[in-house]
Amino acid sequence: MAPGAFLRLALSVGALCAARGAAFIYHDYCVLGAGPSGLQAAYFLQRAGRDYLVFERSHAPGSFFAIYPRHRKLISINKRYTGKANGEFNLRHDWNSLLSHDPRLLFRRYSRQFFPHADAMVRYLEDFAALLELRVQYDTAIVHVTLDKDPQAWNGHYFVLTDQNRQHYKCSILLVATGTWVPNVVNFPGSEYVEGYETVSINPEDFAGQTVLILGRGNSAFETAENILGVTNFIHMVSRSRVRLSWATHYVGDLRAINNGLLDTYQLKSLDGLLEGDLEDLAIVKDKKGKLHITLRFYLENRNTSAGGDSVTLPQDELDNFATRAPYDRVIRCLGWKFDFSIYNRSLRMMPGRGNKNKYPQIKPSYESRGTRGLFVLGTASHSIDFRKSAGGFIHGFRYTTRAVHRLLESRHHGVPWPSALRPVTQLTPSIIKRLNEASGLYQMFGVLADVVLLRENATAFEYLEEYPVGILAELETQTGRSAPEGLFVVLMEYGRNFSGADKDVFYYNRAVGEAQHAWQSNFLHPVIYYYKRLPTEREMKLRPPDWPLPRPAAIHHIVEDFLTDWTAPNAHILPLRRFLENCLGTDLRSFFAESCFLFALTRQKLPPFCQQGYARTQGLAGSERLRRHAVAAGLLEDFAAADFSGDELPGGDQLLKAHGVPVRPLQHLLNAKDEL
Repeated sequence: MAPGAFLRLALSVGALCAARGAAFIYHDYCVLGAGPSGLQAAYFLQRAGRDYLVFERSHAPGSFFAIYPRHRKLISINKRYTGKANGEFNLRHDWNSLLSHDPRLLFRRYSRQFFPHADAMVRYLEDFAALLELRVQYDTAIVHVTLDKDPQAWNGHYFVLTDQNRQHYKCSILLVATGTWVPNVVNFPGSEYVEGYETVSINPEDFAGQTVLILGRGNSAFETAENILGVTNFIHMVSRSRVRLSWATHYVGDLRAINNGLLDTYQLKSLDGLLEGDLEDLAIVKDKKGKLHITLRFYLENRNTSAGGDSVTLPQDELDNFATRAPYDRVIRCLGWKFDFSIYNRSLRMMPGRGNKNKYPQIKPSYESRGTRGLFVLGTASHSIDFRKSAGGFIHGFRYTTRAVHRLLESRHHGVPWPSALRPVTQLTPSIIKRLNEASGLYQMFGVLADVVLLRENATAFEYLEEYPVGILAELETQTGRSAPEGLFVVLMEYGRNFSGADKDVFYYNRAVGEAQHAWQSNFLHPVIYYYKRLPTEREMKLRPPDWPLPRPAAIHHIVEDFLTDWTAPNAHILPLRRFLENCLGTDLRSFFAESCFLFALTRQKLPPFCQQGYARTQGLAGSERLRRHAVAAGLLEDFAAADFSGDELPGGDQLLKAHGVPVRPLQHLLNAKDEL
């Protein structure tokens, strides 16, 4: 066993033994981190009246934003005006606010800038914690987390936390909201000469007249370049992958337009440039003048390590037009961050993800750890679920996934069902249309959160569940206690299948679709409704087609994309949706005047649901000459035209209808509604 591993094992065993002999402070829920996701979780726990405590290592919430981004400009948009007063809709374009009942805690009240200063976020989070009186214990760094097996615990074990003062805490549920804050570092020969994004100067004058190489190609790299672009000789940027533009990938974590000035100077040949290469194959050699030369690792494999930089073979010695042949004054590392796994004991089996997700812990689509039941990962650290696909790694995304996790926990441990509404099937079309035009969770977490419509009472009613994680659709009955024996609809927002990607031309002519019959070819974000006759199985979820959020349904309907993202057009949006629902249900979902319901009662064996639930149960119809003629034509009444009727009214009409076996109920008209809509 390696000495380091032995030391970690000794510390773990010692901490657990000490914990068993020490006094514990118990809480049902422990939340690690008072950043945005930790405070959001605390808000929901407090509103539900749960026993919880948030641990924050700093003296105030949002400590990450007190430092980062280094150049203090957020890239999360703060759209203060939308032309609408609907608060839920406005959250679609507010990427900074957390969810709460307090209108004072909208971020637009903290900054007027479209891309706000990071200090505004710090003030906002401080007020969020203070005004809502969230239970946060500051200056408490949790340095070790382990498990204590106990059959009496909710999940068969407790989580034991130890802080820097060796105080021990015990909880039944652990919510990890620490984010990703450990800098990504690539080690190669000469990496000791590299400055980190977290410590490099942010004063442009410190770079005046210098030549700079930046390692990385994300927003932090371009943010750094943007800050010094006007004072350097030139800037080169090298990374393993090509640049990914957010407007092409539709992923907000890729390069945003606000930081891409270097792309202009590169493409317009103003000295700056981009290069691709594996950073682990590089090497940096420092010459006697303090200049940094870029070479390749294999050039150094057999050289004398005591030799100076002037004696090292460089690529330009063999290839005189080698791209990075000019020496650099500074090399800056801007490679992002990763999750801190160091405080978790092996018993928790907190493992890093695979491939490009190795900076995040492995979790299930329910945001629960794959290794330990009762441990949930929230916020940026949970981004492995939708990395490069949706917004789960950012405030405007994880505020909704945090709420989803809270609802799962309320159902599992407190018997509180997932919020839902039970409505007659006649309200199915307007219910879906309303959500598509207002819901911010569906809009921001496209392809990840969905509304689930469960059919009830022989499809004459439905139960509507909002913003359920589609990744655990097969577990709906286990997670919520709801079943779907009569079928279900799943309502999602999606981009076109082949519209997003680093190599896509998203500005090509005829890129948008306007005709309802071609809605399935829509490229921009648009609603998609899946119909299943039963819940998909876990096997079907695993075998779903690539890039599909769900398995193949019995039927699918795309609502055509809309330039204004306003899906209320009667012919282009509502009518095709209603007809799709009718085809799936085998019924007529239109609304009718009472007179039409009366005619259907005379001529059809089965009334439309609107007439069944309205006219036929509690509504009536005033007799008139027009209705009498319909009844006579249908052979249900004799022709009493010779009788002396005054005007259009039928004196004794009720008695005539009753005499011929037609039931008569209190006379009251239904609300007006167009037949087709």
